[in-house]
Order: sequence, then structure tokens, then C-alpha cells
Amino acid sequence: MSKTSPEQNKALVLEAFDTLFNKRDYEAAKRFWSDTYIQHSAHIEPGRDGLLNLVRTVPNTLRYEHDLIMAEGDYVIVHGRFSGMGRPAAWIAADVVRIEDGKLAEHWDVLQDEATPAESKSGLPMFGNRFPA
Repeated sequence: MSKTSPEQNKALVLEAFDTLFNKRDYEAAKRFWSDTYIQHSAHIEPGRDGLLNLVRTVPNTLRYEHDLIMAEGDYVIVHGRFSGMGRPAAWIAADVVRIEDGKLAEHWDVLQDEATPAESKSGLPMFGNRFPA
């Protein structure tokens, strides 16, 4: 049984992501991710150190923004954008995180390059309510 509420879990995930991706505070980030963190993402090495080491290799211009966030029980899903990574397009992400004992214990993601207005067949942005400038 979960010891934290879905609202607490959402706040935890957002603070963890901000600490790691935006503030780049690796020591502080360690307190958010479990020592036994399980990483399901195919582009990230295993464990907490795999994630921290990946973030260390991307440009300091990396920026994470979140939009929608939902939680049920110990699971949080957040819709976000990773930009400033030195790639031609930002990544739009759906991150699924399982919380255990107040820490991020397990992670899955779905990533897609962000479409420009010309590439969007629907004419709608993939993140937020307008295309980035």
C-alpha cells in the first residue's frame, strides 16, 4: 500500500525532474531516485547512475518543461518537453514513473521529435497550446 498520495507523488516527480534536468544538481537529485532505480528507457544505461551520467553528457542548455500530469496510486505520468539538447528537434515525452518509499523507483518513457507547424498534419502543437518560436 502506498504511503504517499497521488498529489504528493506528482509533486515529487516534478521536483525531481526540475532538480536533475533544469538545475543540474546531481547530489540533490540522488535523494529523489532510489538506489535500486530500474530504468526501462532503451537510450539510458541502467540504474540511477545511468540516468545521472546521461544528463552530465548533454549540453547545459537542456531544459525540461511539463504540461499534463496524472497520478494513480504509485504511478505518475507526465507529458513534457526536453529542449536545448543539441538535437535538431526537442523531444516530447510521456514519462511513466513508479514511486516506492517516497522515491522514483522505476521509469518508462515514450519519446518523439517535436513537429514544426509545417510537419503537423493536424495543425496543432504536440506540447502546450502553441508551437515553440
